[in-house]
Amino acid sequence: MRTDFDPGHVGPREFYKFLTSVVVPRPIAWVSSTSPAGVDNLAPHSFFTVASVDPPIIQFTSVGEKDSLRNIEATGEFVVNLAPAALIQEVNATGTNFSAEISEFDAAGLTREPSTVVRPPRVKESPAVLECSLHRTLRMGDCVLVFGLVVHGSVSSKVLSGNHPEVASLDPLSRLGGDEWGTLGPVHHLPRIRASQWPGPFKPRAAPEGARDAPEGH
Repeated sequence: MRTDFDPGHVGPREFYKFLTSVVVPRPIAWVSSTSPAGVDNLAPHSFFTVASVDPPIIQFTSVGEKDSLRNIEATGEFVVNLAPAALIQEVNATGTNFSAEISEFDAAGLTREPSTVVRPPRVKESPAVLECSLHRTLRMGDCVLVFGLVVHGSVSSKVLSGNHPEVASLDPLSRLGGDEWGTLGPVHHLPRIRASQWPGPFKPRAAPEGARDAPEGH
């Protein structure tokens, strides 16, 4: 049995809550930008992904018109800082609806680090950063998709294995539904299957011993 959710019946806000509870986990773009007046803004955006490999373009969505979007459209630059689990309190704090003249760097006690190519500062405490120039924005409903051309990347040497950033060392945060946050958890290594090696249909896994007759609600 399933329960159906019709966006036309439950309304936009309730369907938004439903969407963000099933489109999980979502990586966080911890976006730093600088206003034309020189105020450094920092905010988490959890609709975030890679949009293009060549050229390297990342994309995040501004749900409504926010300071990040206004600053980026005005200046054409921003930085995506990786949000690590160790900074969950600070990441959450930078989502507070401060007025535009207040810098979240200062409010959350985070350290500015000069970027290499762009004007907005990086978060020094973040293990990996992507400096971006604005590629384009795209209005879609009540949201704006922001596409950034990655002009420089930088990562803490402590999280590298050779030239490869290790995800366990990065320890990224993710967003789930409501006020829920996710951390990395177990990492599974599973090579992609080539068509020439296809083994055939997979059989459903048997339930763990002792789990089949568990009482309802367990």
